[in-house]
Amino acid sequence: MAERIWFVIAAAGASTRYGGATPKPWLRIGGKSLLEHALRALSVAPGVAGGVVVTAPGDRRFRRLPPAARRGAVAVAGGPTRALSVLNGLRALVTAEPEDWVLVHDAARPCLPRRDLLGLIAECRRDAVGGLLALPVADTLKQADDEGRSARTLPRERLWRAQTPQMFRHGQLLRALEHALAEGFEATDEAAAIEGLGLRPRLVEGSALNLKVTRPGDLALAQAALRELRQMR
Repeated sequence: MAERIWFVIAAAGASTRYGGATPKPWLRIGGKSLLEHALRALSVAPGVAGGVVVTAPGDRRFRRLPPAARRGAVAVAGGPTRALSVLNGLRALVTAEPEDWVLVHDAARPCLPRRDLLGLIAECRRDAVGGLLALPVADTLKQADDEGRSARTLPRERLWRAQTPQMFRHGQLLRALEHALAEGFEATDEAAAIEGLGLRPRLVEGSALNLKVTRPGDLALAQAALRELRQMR
């Protein structure tokens, strides 16, 4: 029997860089919240058994989503860091086996192309470690000095921009995050925690459509990306 696939959607961030009164997961494009778009992308993937949405403590808006949007998912409260929030989500998957797979995704990425998700799942299921969607860096990279001036140009060969989802075994990711926290290492994504165990996650090339809404101008870009995805279906 094939290992099941679960998902954890991180939706507990403070949206500091975005600003405004509405947390990013609850911003709306195309008539739905960013979280609803992320939920739909993961919940309809073949082989997905269910998942967890990690929300900010005290945030009860998940319960007010339409039943169809919440189907197969439960909500748990997050922690003060991404690693703690994802760890809470993993622990809430009480029926998951250690060898089951978990897709960890950001609610702030509402434009996940189906072909990217299916490609990630196919690649990771053939991999001993797991992996993540990512994009090769195309821009010239500069390192700034203390005065905000360009001190040097960094080589961009072999550099990738990490995206989500990131897909790893439930038991291994649980151990990796617990290890990172015990060592005082701030894992800014799940791949970093896995790397902390001495493992090398597979990089699976995604697309620029899978953008992250970080600043107010990104919302318009996400709207355009959703329109593009609808035309591709």
